[in-house]
Formats: sequence, structure tokens, C-alpha cells
Amino acid sequence: MSDEQAISAVVHLYVDGMAFANEGALRKAFHPDAAIIGNYKGALEWMTRDGFIKAILDTGASPPGSQPEMDVQMIDITGDAATVKVVDSFAGERFSDYLSLVKIDGRWLIVNKIYHLHAG
Repeated sequence: MSDEQAISAVVHLYVDGMAFANEGALRKAFHPDAAIIGNYKGALEWMTRDGFIKAILDTGASPPGSQPEMDVQMIDITGDAATVKVVDSFAGERFSDYLSLVKIDGRWLIVNKIYHLHAG
């Protein structure tokens, strides 16, 4: 599997994990020390991985069989560092996510997520 394919697989884990409130997928996609940062409805959110996962689980899963929106607009890889821009929807809201990934022990992990919430 190429690095680009491996990174795409992590992004799919992330988006599916959000859409279907899959804690295991989210834990597999994010480094334990990852930060999730963005302005949400006028307030700065700065969450840990576990805080982010709790927020996802509290919101709940999309209906079974639904197809989560995911448009990977850019993957940029330099050695063991990568950046991905993905546009997705969660709980009826549209986001642009900028994901920073690092290859650690042969495995790509999201170490940082910065997001933009698009106006309704």
C-alpha cells in the first residue's frame, strides 16, 4: 500500500468514525495526543482526542446505510509528514477539515485537526 493509499484509509476511518459514532475507528485514526481546533458557532473549540470522541458519541450516529459526505480535496506528503484537506458533513453541518498526519512506527496517524464550519 502506498503512503497516499494508507493516508486515504485513515481519512476514511476518521469520516466513517464521525458519521457512525464509531469510537474504535476514531481512536485508530487519531494519535492519543491529537488536538482538534476550530471556531464553532462563534466560540473557539480546542479539544483533546478523547473530548472530540465524547462529543461525537454524544451527538450519535447517522442512520445505518447512509453514505457520509467526504470530498478529499488535497493530500500533500513529504517523507513522514502529510496534510489532507477534506470537506465533510457531520450532524447536518458542513466542514472543511485540515488534517496533519505523521507516520509513526510505519503507521499514519492524525496528530492535529483544524476545521472550518461553513455557514448554514
